[in-house]
Amino acid sequence: MRLPEPPLLLVTDRTQTRLPLGRVVERALAAGCRWVSLRERDLRDVEQVVLAAVLRPLTDLVAARLTLHGSPALAKAAGADGVHLPSGADARAARAAFGTAGLIGMSVHSVAEAGELDPDLVDYAVAGPAFATASKPGYGPALGAEGIAAMARASKVPIIAIGGVEATNVAEVLDAGAAGVAVMGGVMRSSEPENTMKRLLAALRSRS
Repeated sequence: MRLPEPPLLLVTDRTQTRLPLGRVVERALAAGCRWVSLRERDLRDVEQVVLAAVLRPLTDLVAARLTLHGSPALAKAAGADGVHLPSGADARAARAAFGTAGLIGMSVHSVAEAGELDPDLVDYAVAGPAFATASKPGYGPALGAEGIAAMARASKVPIIAIGGVEATNVAEVLDAGAAGVAVMGGVMRSSEPENTMKRLLAALRSRS
């Protein structure tokens, strides 16, 4: 499975937005984003399915991929293209649910976890926080470029760096070996999410 192009994952968090979530995602997609993951774990399953139904037409309009942070069953019910799993989850079950066409990701928090990933089951791994982040201040010290590089060396699947990622530091994690980046708060909190996304994508493309 090839990663979406460009390899920039927009993770949702409606609690941080200034605009309705659908509007934020719509503007990010208009700016060139082609990969969105619904991460609204405080919502009941049925509410996540309803929200996915709002986002699905937006991603379909530009042939973007829509994944969901959660269980494979919920991601399937939401009509997602794949699922993003927490560390230690059953990737084999996710692959069985989605088949070879599904986009399966997993969060990793150590070099050892990164080294255990099976490329037949997992398409990518998200590692972070790469830098200090306002979205998840309690998730441990920033990995920095060295930490991302160690994860990338150990992993048999592409590493996506998350946490404090901005246009000014995209090059740092890509040069360290990350295959792409994931963003949440920087876009979610922006009053002009399309401009924030354009800057991120420009930084990403400058290293491609």
